[in-house]
Amino acid sequence: MKYMILTYASQQDYDGMAGKDNDKPAWTGEDFAAMGAFMEKFNNDLAASGELVETRALAAPVLTRRLGSKEGAAVVTDGPYAETQEVLAGYWIVECDSFDRATEIAARLADTPAPEHVRATAYADVRPIVEGQEDLVG
Repeated sequence: MKYMILTYASQQDYDGMAGKDNDKPAWTGEDFAAMGAFMEKFNNDLAASGELVETRALAAPVLTRRLGSKEGAAVVTDGPYAETQEVLAGYWIVECDSFDRATEIAARLADTPAPEHVRATAYADVRPIVEGQEDLVG
């Protein structure tokens, strides 16, 4: 079975990683390097176990376009959004034996090095991937 592990961040989080101060302290170069090393090992471990299907980080919300509709017409809104709005920051698709195993994998993300104010609010979602319409009936 395939599962998607999703992580989230705000524009403020991306700014902090880029070393910009906002209402929270900016990341140091050492903070960012430690996170990068952790993610590289995390991804390599999943690849070595055969459980990694794909992983990607996503660009900052300021580079986002949101599409919707109003009165039947398409509406495009450029980012950034409200500073506190969290958006998808990255994902992993894993193929493993069970929802519990996918949850174990995602739980390892709690060990990601980051400033304490980031770690205090970080979370991930784990969701099964729907392979067909029959999977939507639950």
